[in-house]
Amino acid sequence: MSLIEKIPSMSDAALGNLLANARHLVTAGGPKQQADAAELLPALEAAMAERKAAKLEAAAAKRAANRKASPAKSATAA
Repeated sequence: MSLIEKIPSMSDAALGNLLANARHLVTAGGPKQQADAAELLPALEAAMAERKAAKLEAAAAKRAANRKASPAKSATAA
C-alpha cells in the first residue's frame, strides 16, 4: 500500500507531520526524496484542505445550532 493510499486513514497529526516532512524534503532531500515528496505533496495538501474545510463547516454548524438553542433556553428560563 502506498502512502497516498494511506492518507485517508491517517490522523490529522500524522497527516500534518507527513506534509511538513514532504515540504522539507522537496527542497532539502536527495534527488529521490525530492521526487517522492513532490509526488506526495498535491495529495497531502488536498487532504489537509479537505479536513480543514470539514472542520470549519462543522464549527460553523455548531455555532449556528448554539445560536438557535440559546434564545429558546432564555425564553424557557424567563
